[in-house]
Amino acid sequence: MSEEKFQFPTEFVDLPSEGKIYPKDHPLSSGRVEMKYMTAKEEDILTNQNYIEKGIVLDRLIEALTMNKFDIKDIHPGDKNAIFISARILGYGSEYKFEYAGKEYTIDLTKVKNKPFDIGSLTDEGYGTFEMPSNGTIVEYKHLTEKDVDNITQEVLGISKISKGAAPEITTKLKHQIVSVNGDSNKSEIRKYVDTFLLARDSRALRNHIRDTAPDVDLNYVTDDGTTISIPITINFFWPDL
Repeated sequence: MSEEKFQFPTEFVDLPSEGKIYPKDHPLSSGRVEMKYMTAKEEDILTNQNYIEKGIVLDRLIEALTMNKFDIKDIHPGDKNAIFISARILGYGSEYKFEYAGKEYTIDLTKVKNKPFDIGSLTDEGYGTFEMPSNGTIVEYKHLTEKDVDNITQEVLGISKISKGAAPEITTKLKHQIVSVNGDSNKSEIRKYVDTFLLARDSRALRNHIRDTAPDVDLNYVTDDGTTISIPITINFFWPDL
């Protein structure tokens, strides 16, 4: 049998970020990802115990299903969520059953939509901007990728070892996330600003702003009694019997 006889169709997935937060030469800057339908070969990935134990099984699945080739760690978590949902629909259909607080719910994943993302507020480099409410300081910030988060985690762990348990998670994250302060992109000056001049209320306002404006899919599901719960995306999202 010829290979051409078993060619599978592909689908294009629109990313919540529209690709605007990535460098212009990055494969994801188009704002779309081409994905192939899941086959039995990808089911082998889902049941790979080595991948499961290392916590990389879903990353390996995405790498196998996406036609665009890129470092999986370079993707924003919100865009990854959109790819996960599309992979689930292409692999096992749109009906998804999950359990929450002892009750079972069934949802149609095709009704899960991307959150509105204001690309018009981004700089040419794909950075967001925010004015501190207390003093009008203007900061530019980037939306963190998983690689950024990993680097932050490693830095925090390193500091905690040196400082005997101190783990400055908030300030370390901000030092990586802020890319300029009043137009100054010098990294040492940014770190000095975070350590010395950033007020707690401004820090919280910035973090809330970044959280609320980050590209993502709307994973909130409202139950019949009006309770809002978050749709869980785990390995069981793809195969409930696992």
